[in-house]
Amino acid sequence: MAKVTLVFAVIFIALGIIGFVTTGSQHPTALIPVALGLLLGIFGALSLSADSSRRKLFMHINVTLGLLGFLGTFMGLIQWFRMLTGAAVKNAPATESKAVMALLCLVYVLLCVRSFIAARKARLV
Repeated sequence: MAKVTLVFAVIFIALGIIGFVTTGSQHPTALIPVALGLLLGIFGALSLSADSSRRKLFMHINVTLGLLGFLGTFMGLIQWFRMLTGAAVKNAPATESKAVMALLCLVYVLLCVRSFIAARKARLV
Protein backbone atom coordinates (compact mmCIF):
# COMPACT_ATOMS: atom_id res chain seq x y z
CA MET A 1 0.00 0.00 0.00
CA ALA A 2 2.98 2.30 0.46
CA LYS A 3 3.65 2.30 -3.29
CA VAL A 4 0.00 3.14 -3.98
CA THR A 5 0.36 6.02 -1.54
CA LEU A 6 3.32 7.36 -3.51
CA VAL A 7 1.26 7.19 -6.72
CA PHE A 8 -1.57 9.13 -5.06
CA ALA A 9 0.99 11.66 -3.78
CA VAL A 10 2.14 12.35 -7.35
CA ILE A 11 -1.49 12.64 -8.51
CA PHE A 12 -2.30 15.15 -5.75
CA ILE A 13 0.77 17.22 -6.57
CA ALA A 14 -0.21 17.27 -10.25
CA LEU A 15 -3.80 18.19 -9.35
CA GLY A 16 -2.61 21.12 -7.24
CA ILE A 17 -0.29 22.44 -9.93
CA ILE A 18 -2.94 22.10 -12.63
CA GLY A 19 -5.53 23.78 -10.39
CA PHE A 20 -3.15 26.62 -9.60
CA VAL A 21 -2.39 27.23 -13.28
CA THR A 22 -6.04 27.00 -14.40
CA THR A 23 -7.13 29.55 -11.81
CA GLY A 24 -4.67 32.05 -13.24
CA SER A 25 -1.90 31.40 -10.68
CA GLN A 26 -3.53 33.96 -8.39
CA HIS A 27 -5.06 31.75 -5.73
CA PRO A 28 -2.51 30.01 -3.50
CA THR A 29 -5.27 27.88 -1.96
CA ALA A 30 -5.28 25.94 -5.24
CA LEU A 31 -1.99 24.47 -4.03
CA ILE A 32 -3.61 22.66 -1.09
CA PRO A 33 -3.53 19.33 -2.99
CA VAL A 34 0.23 19.82 -3.40
CA ALA A 35 0.61 20.05 0.38
CA LEU A 36 -1.44 16.88 0.84
CA GLY A 37 0.58 15.16 -1.88
CA LEU A 38 3.86 16.13 -0.25
CA LEU A 39 2.71 14.85 3.14
CA LEU A 40 1.47 11.60 1.63
CA GLY A 41 4.74 11.26 -0.24
CA ILE A 42 6.87 11.80 2.85
CA PHE A 43 4.87 9.44 5.05
CA GLY A 44 4.47 6.98 2.16
CA ALA A 45 8.24 6.83 1.74
CA LEU A 46 8.64 6.34 5.48
CA SER A 47 6.13 3.49 5.38
CA LEU A 48 8.33 1.54 2.95
CA SER A 49 10.16 0.27 6.04
CA ALA A 50 10.60 -3.44 6.71
CA ASP A 51 9.57 -2.83 10.34
CA SER A 52 5.86 -3.68 10.51
CA SER A 53 5.06 -1.40 13.45
CA ARG A 54 6.69 1.57 11.71
CA ARG A 55 4.90 0.73 8.46
CA LYS A 56 1.53 0.53 10.28
CA LEU A 57 2.14 3.84 12.03
CA PHE A 58 2.90 5.75 8.85
CA MET A 59 0.09 4.13 6.88
CA HIS A 60 -2.37 5.07 9.62
CA ILE A 61 -1.07 8.63 9.43
CA ASN A 62 -1.58 8.55 5.67
CA VAL A 63 -5.14 7.25 5.85
CA THR A 64 -5.91 9.94 8.43
CA LEU A 65 -4.55 12.58 6.06
CA GLY A 66 -6.69 11.12 3.27
CA LEU A 67 -9.78 11.19 5.45
CA LEU A 68 -9.13 14.79 6.48
CA GLY A 69 -8.62 15.67 2.83
CA PHE A 70 -11.97 14.12 1.96
CA LEU A 71 -13.79 15.83 4.80
CA GLY A 72 -12.21 19.16 3.87
CA THR A 73 -13.28 18.95 0.23
CA PHE A 74 -16.62 17.17 0.54
CA MET A 75 -18.58 20.39 0.04
CA GLY A 76 -16.73 20.94 -3.23
CA LEU A 77 -18.09 17.59 -4.39
CA ILE A 78 -21.63 18.67 -3.52
CA GLN A 79 -21.12 21.99 -5.32
CA TRP A 80 -19.81 20.10 -8.35
CA PHE A 81 -22.96 17.95 -8.48
CA ARG A 82 -25.03 21.15 -8.27
CA MET A 83 -22.94 22.62 -11.07
CA LEU A 84 -23.67 19.56 -13.23
CA THR A 85 -27.40 20.09 -12.71
CA GLY A 86 -27.14 23.64 -14.02
CA ALA A 87 -26.78 25.69 -10.84
CA ALA A 88 -24.51 28.72 -11.02
CA VAL A 89 -21.16 28.27 -9.28
CA LYS A 90 -18.94 31.15 -8.24
CA ASN A 91 -15.58 29.61 -9.24
CA ALA A 92 -15.95 26.59 -11.50
CA PRO A 93 -12.25 25.57 -11.74
CA ALA A 94 -11.89 25.63 -7.95
CA THR A 95 -15.09 23.61 -7.54
CA GLU A 96 -13.88 21.04 -10.04
CA SER A 97 -10.50 20.79 -8.33
CA LYS A 98 -12.12 20.29 -4.92
CA ALA A 99 -14.44 17.65 -6.35
CA VAL A 100 -11.56 15.74 -7.91
CA MET A 101 -9.60 15.96 -4.68
CA ALA A 102 -12.59 14.69 -2.70
CA LEU A 103 -13.06 11.73 -5.04
CA LEU A 104 -9.34 10.89 -5.00
CA CYS A 105 -9.23 11.09 -1.20
CA LEU A 106 -12.29 8.86 -0.93
CA VAL A 107 -10.79 6.25 -3.26
CA TYR A 108 -7.49 6.39 -1.36
CA VAL A 109 -9.18 5.95 2.03
CA LEU A 110 -11.26 3.04 0.74
CA LEU A 111 -8.15 1.35 -0.68
CA CYS A 112 -6.37 1.83 2.65
CA VAL A 113 -9.27 0.38 4.62
CA ARG A 114 -9.43 -2.58 2.27
CA SER A 115 -5.69 -3.12 2.72
CA PHE A 116 -5.96 -2.86 6.52
CA ILE A 117 -8.75 -5.45 6.56
CA ALA A 118 -6.74 -7.81 4.34
CA ALA A 119 -3.67 -7.40 6.56
CA ARG A 120 -5.73 -8.15 9.66
CA LYS A 121 -7.21 -11.28 8.07
CA ALA A 122 -3.76 -12.45 6.94
CA ARG A 123 -2.41 -11.98 10.47
CA LEU A 124 -5.24 -14.02 11.98
CA VAL A 125 -4.69 -16.98 9.68
